[in-house]
Amino acid sequence: MVGLPYDCLANPLGAVRFTFEKAVAAGADPAALNGKDWGAGDLFRDVLFDQGALSQVPVLNAKNIGHVQPNTLVRFRGMIQDMLGNEFYAGVYKDGSSWRTNKYRDVSQFPMGSSPDMHIWERHLLYCIQVPGLNPWADTSSGTVVARPVEQTSPHGEKRRRADKEDIDQMDVETSEDGIQRSSGVKKLREDGHPSQNLQLLESVAGSTGFGSCTMPRDEGDSLSCLIKVYDSSDSELKLNDVFEFIGVLTFDSEYQVDNDEFLDGFSEDMLASLPLNKVPRLHCLVHRKLAAHDFLQSTPLELKPHLVKEVRQTLLSHLTAVLGNDGLAAHLVLLHLLSRVHARIDNFAVGKLSFNLTCFNKESVSIFGNQLTLAIKDLLPFSHIVPLTVDYLNAASLAPKKDYERNRLVSGLMQLPEGTHLTIDETQLEAGTLNSVGVENARLLKYLSEYQKVEYDFKYYKMEMAADFQLLVLSEGKSTILPADLVIPFRPSSVASGEAVAAETLEAWRWYLATVRSLSHSIDSDMQKVVENDLVAARQANRNLSSQDLSRLLTMGRMMSLSFGETSLSLEHWQMVKELERLRWERLA
Repeated sequence: MVGLPYDCLANPLGAVRFTFEKAVAAGADPAALNGKDWGAGDLFRDVLFDQGALSQVPVLNAKNIGHVQPNTLVRFRGMIQDMLGNEFYAGVYKDGSSWRTNKYRDVSQFPMGSSPDMHIWERHLLYCIQVPGLNPWADTSSGTVVARPVEQTSPHGEKRRRADKEDIDQMDVETSEDGIQRSSGVKKLREDGHPSQNLQLLESVAGSTGFGSCTMPRDEGDSLSCLIKVYDSSDSELKLNDVFEFIGVLTFDSEYQVDNDEFLDGFSEDMLASLPLNKVPRLHCLVHRKLAAHDFLQSTPLELKPHLVKEVRQTLLSHLTAVLGNDGLAAHLVLLHLLSRVHARIDNFAVGKLSFNLTCFNKESVSIFGNQLTLAIKDLLPFSHIVPLTVDYLNAASLAPKKDYERNRLVSGLMQLPEGTHLTIDETQLEAGTLNSVGVENARLLKYLSEYQKVEYDFKYYKMEMAADFQLLVLSEGKSTILPADLVIPFRPSSVASGEAVAAETLEAWRWYLATVRSLSHSIDSDMQKVVENDLVAARQANRNLSSQDLSRLLTMGRMMSLSFGETSLSLEHWQMVKELERLRWERLA
């Protein structure tokens, strides 16, 4: 088999040019290629996924950005923190008798001059950050990076003359002894000493005033943000707060210097959309895919077999019971809580949510059992975050994202999180005090989130509700008044776990189990519907204080119980288990 005439990893722009020229040679009208994939996307999908080259593509993070060569293929896993609109650029133009393209580029490879044969195209601009609350076990940006050579320095501390200063085009290729052309690996960032037309001057985003400077639930202080330029995709494919893996051409130069007088009139609709090339890396996206919990697992997923699911369920339930001081009832309810998700919305009600309030905690018990539980959750779920709720915190925290009209950007807040994030709210530190206007608003926002699974974004002149899907666990001394939960139960431990380490294979099995059964569909057949309806009517007659939300919660618990056994239809056995859990819960509450 003859090798490819380009290196897709080291010289992706060579592959883009090759497929473009091939399409034009086949008779395609260059002007009609706007918004269409002329073969480049299919080529990279084949190389990355069908041929298994994805593992060879570097995954960007703050620590390795200086070791990855610009204009090579990279991956960035992140959350869409802001959508910056669209950007116009010179998509195709004529260089003499040849058609050229600027797709997947910041800089024109060849001088464009003032040719009338130039067509303006459009691309989406996304500002992405590393996933907030991403737990260490789910962070694939370490250990999978292909190291790239870094520039050497002279004894005097000055950097060696850069390769891009030479008159060599990054798109040039060299022929090896085997006759296959490969990229020279030399980058070129400017043409004729001028910056590209879409560069705009902005303040540094790496400093305290940047996009990524907002309070975000990340334990690391070295998170990386990235400007993603997306082509040939509809707006419906990309949504705020979604987690994506973007694979494309990296553009980044820490030495690049620009002055205000250097800028040309760009085509960007938003003057603040393009960030300084020497501050924020850009990724021209060739392939993107939305990530789910399964995409963060480190091992090959197991096969969904009933006996295997039951076995994993039992070991996980035993682990949670030990973590919770041998409180089996609390452990059963925590398991159902971890499997909950919003699967539908009826009017203003989020169907499927199951927030959980464990009461009877104090500062001492929360330091033992609360820490054990939050660490266990951190080991099980890809995204989680702990909020230590105090009066000072409520009075100072920035919970809701806000629109900054001066910079024309969305300033993130704690509650701008990806779908499926687990939030543990520790109320045991909450003491008597006075809430200021910020504190009152933050308390209202938390209550609204707990009740409706919605976050209010502050656009100064109006509020915009954004649907959320967070798992809320509240640890408190008494029943929480700030975050009304679907399930409330007093915590009653009888022992302290030994703290033995869990085997890595067991942890992976638990993670696979939670990710798999949580995503299953569920239904109730007609016979079980009659049984459930009769039981709910009887429960309402026995206790007139039961609300429609209580009855809906019982249905949600039935759904979660079935799913916990890997079954997609409610059985009488599992419904009876839910009724028994509810009976024990009411006994404890009494």
